[in-house]
Amino acid sequence: CGQAKHGIETEQKKRAENSTASAPSTQDPIKLAGGQNDDKKGEKKSEAEEKSISKIHFERVLLEPESKLRKTKIICTLGPACWSVENLGKMLKAGMNVARFNFSHGSHESHKSCLDRLQQAMKDTKLDCATMLDTKGPEVRTGLLKEHKNITLKKDQMLEINSDYALEGDSNMITCSWKNLSQKVKVGSLIYIADGSLTVEVVEVKPPEKVIVKVMNDATIGEKKNMNCPGTDVDLPTIADNDKSDIVDFAVKYGMDMIAASFIRSAEDVLTIKKLLGANSHIQVISKIENHQGLYNFDEILKVTDGVMVARGDLGMEVAPEKVFVCQKWMIEKCNVAGKPVVTATQMLESMCKNPRPTRAEASDVANAVLDGTDCVMLSGETAAGAYPFEALSMMDRTCREVERFEISEIWQNEMRKMTQHSIMEESICARAARLSIDIDAAVIIVITKSGRGARLIAKYKPKPFILACSSDNQTIRQLNISRGVIGYLLPTFNGSKNEIKTCLLYTSPSPRDLSTSRMPSSA
Repeated sequence: CGQAKHGIETEQKKRAENSTASAPSTQDPIKLAGGQNDDKKGEKKSEAEEKSISKIHFERVLLEPESKLRKTKIICTLGPACWSVENLGKMLKAGMNVARFNFSHGSHESHKSCLDRLQQAMKDTKLDCATMLDTKGPEVRTGLLKEHKNITLKKDQMLEINSDYALEGDSNMITCSWKNLSQKVKVGSLIYIADGSLTVEVVEVKPPEKVIVKVMNDATIGEKKNMNCPGTDVDLPTIADNDKSDIVDFAVKYGMDMIAASFIRSAEDVLTIKKLLGANSHIQVISKIENHQGLYNFDEILKVTDGVMVARGDLGMEVAPEKVFVCQKWMIEKCNVAGKPVVTATQMLESMCKNPRPTRAEASDVANAVLDGTDCVMLSGETAAGAYPFEALSMMDRTCREVERFEISEIWQNEMRKMTQHSIMEESICARAARLSIDIDAAVIIVITKSGRGARLIAKYKPKPFILACSSDNQTIRQLNISRGVIGYLLPTFNGSKNEIKTCLLYTSPSPRDLSTSRMPSSA
């Protein structure tokens, strides 16, 4: 985003230099702001004059986006708030591209029932979406509480954390699912509980089971809340037995399109999952980066993963909150250069779990993620358990389309070319196709693809027109639902007729245009 901004500012500087001869030697601040000076009261600024001052034209600010199609994709987490057949149909119509099944909660039976309802909703609406299984991963959680009642803790009180998970906790003692907690934490270490709503500091370690902590703030917490120990090496396996069962007995068995693998710490973690999937499985692995190890090993992870999720919830517990945005921009840029899809997730419209409208900061957060270059944004509790799931999805859709009105495709392409080595023929062809689409003002870019790689490589350059990915593999079409600006079209074979291509063009065109076959090369 910073590079794109720099490109825009450079372009503005060039324009300003070109108009120096006609500009007054002393610049009027009112004139620079697009207002009127004393010599031209009541005279409206021309569009050319406004362009020389600002890259955003006021007359466009309040207009609705022209296109109803959206390039940035949206993942929605399924849950009680939306998982009826009727509500899932509404979600599909509102623009859900990927349905996320969160395996931190629920059983195989409950998730299978939800999958069946989703498939019925897709059949009823004749709309398709991809499916994503999100693994539980090596989470550390608090245990059960006596009588299953919430406990209230006071600042400066002492609290025992016991790794005997069979015990039931109270306001003096809570349990922890990580057996080695007392062997790994040190005096002075901070532990964040329940997404950071409770912070405690370690004051004494009593192996093998007990850790005494000081409560740093008043808080009321319930059962089985997540725990984060920033800076501590959590020696839990990335893929536990329950995760293996979820992958083999559910994802593979029921043909899920992608797995969001939690707490990926190394390239070996990704390869372990791919080995579990088997040689004949084409399920994609999306690596969730949520801790220091994942950040340190990011380059190696990126080489073997199919995509990345910037999981800001747990990541925000592992690194300082003011550094999360830097990590986000850094990972998005690296994914963009690699041509691999990247998802920005967690708390994007969190207040809409309870309110019908987001905060202004939340709407800006979504917009800035799109400007950063994210392929996909995600809704978690907003759609799974929130009071306004459809409103949250609608707001996400409108915000993304609003950002996409201000195209900076040419700047993106220039920056991507600078950072990419075009040593591979396929990469070079895709880069030139994206550039050509700007030069000839193309309505759409058509890609015939088997695996989706060609479409993703063109999407890397963020071309202005949509990318029509034609494939005979339905799973490939669905998996492209996390790639920015790509619309899938299923062909019976790769020998598609001109009539089929024309139908796709009419469906995907962002504006009424002459899309007759005479506009296409004869080889299309």
